Amino acid sequence: MRNNAAPLYDALAALAGQSPLRMHMPGHKGKLPFAPWLEAAAPLDFTELTPTGDLFAGDGPIRAAEDLWAEVFHLPRCLFLTGGSTQGIHTALTLACQPGERVLVDRGCHRSVYHALALLDLRPVYLPRPWLAEAGVTGPIPPEDVDARLTEWADIKTVCITSPTYYGILSNIPALAEVVHRHGGTLVVDGAHGAHLPFLGVDHLSRADLAVVSAHKTLPALGQTALLLAGAPYAHRDLRRAGSIFGTSSPSYVLMTSLDVCRSWMEGQGGADYRRTAEHVRRLRTALPALNEGISPLDPTRLTVHTPDGFAAQRTLEGQGIFVELAGRGHLVCILTCMDTPEDLSRLESALGALPLGGEALSLPAPPPVPAQVLTPRQALFGPREVLPLEQAIGRVCAQQVAPYPPGIPVIAPGERVEKKTVAYLDRIGYNRVEAIETVPPMFG
Repeated sequence: MRNNAAPLYDALAALAGQSPLRMHMPGHKGKLPFAPWLEAAAPLDFTELTPTGDLFAGDGPIRAAEDLWAEVFHLPRCLFLTGGSTQGIHTALTLACQPGERVLVDRGCHRSVYHALALLDLRPVYLPRPWLAEAGVTGPIPPEDVDARLTEWADIKTVCITSPTYYGILSNIPALAEVVHRHGGTLVVDGAHGAHLPFLGVDHLSRADLAVVSAHKTLPALGQTALLLAGAPYAHRDLRRAGSIFGTSSPSYVLMTSLDVCRSWMEGQGGADYRRTAEHVRRLRTALPALNEGISPLDPTRLTVHTPDGFAAQRTLEGQGIFVELAGRGHLVCILTCMDTPEDLSRLESALGALPLGGEALSLPAPPPVPAQVLTPRQALFGPREVLPLEQAIGRVCAQQVAPYPPGIPVIAPGERVEKKTVAYLDRIGYNRVEAIETVPPMFG
């Protein structure tokens, strides 16, 4: 363990300690006396200088810090991202695909994937997830389903899946990678919610070709911080070139430094604290009606609790100053990390224990079949549009993504026909229902 290795933080702190005359961006010049909550970070907020390095040049202390993160995930290369996993997803699919290609896409992917399809003019073939009726969520991606789709669509060379899901469901990445590679393809994993897994001994992403994780979601790192990780086929210059297309040319040194010191701390005390949290979550899953390993392989620290009315439970908890990550008709989702103290965890346990949990609301219907794709995502998202009440949109082509939570699976994706059965499904689940949607005018769709 290199508990004290934080090359970027050390370089910036050393430069700030010299009280340099800052005749460069940013305009605050390292001083924010009028904003005490921000003032401590301002001295480290530099720009591209000889001592600080340049993110998209791949040199200096930034590259040294990235290389240490690559070791954590057992992949050869890493690029810091200051635009969240969204920047990483766009970059990864740019690296993996050529414009106009078909790509096999997990239907439960984040909206950043759907936006990337439009930006890169890709043609999706969607991969539905199995429905776990008992839990009211979708399960892991079966490798045999990927094998069947790649056999059916021989021209597809890129597969994009999400693991873990919002609810903590893990897919078998090594098995999926074996299938994809056997077909000569590239596996892209949106692992945004799994940045902490290596520190719990879960080697989740090392067989992926390209993977994205959001440090800010589950690690003690600042908002928007994320990592793009890449396997052997991709040189660091490839990551920098594609990443610079979607990222600012003035990336925040404060955000990048937070990635550096986060990893340094996680390799010591942070890892031990995360293991403590994982043990507490294991006990909570036993004590409460919650998703557990009997349903599917899970993130060891994601707590998804079953409740008859997640929205009512959310209101009750917020009245006590407790804010969950996600509430649905039958679930509450709590993100627990190494920064939750034993006192925090006890407070959460007491509050959850006082709620009505379990119940019949988990009998959510499975998502309907994927509607017919009429236009490409690019044509639908970037073309003319008009807003119609949902019932009047039947038969029209959708120009947006309609994805109620749970299960978070798009009922209609951009470019797909709005069908009676999809509107009926939205009526049946009875929550997060859109009253009007953006559609493509008839002469264009």
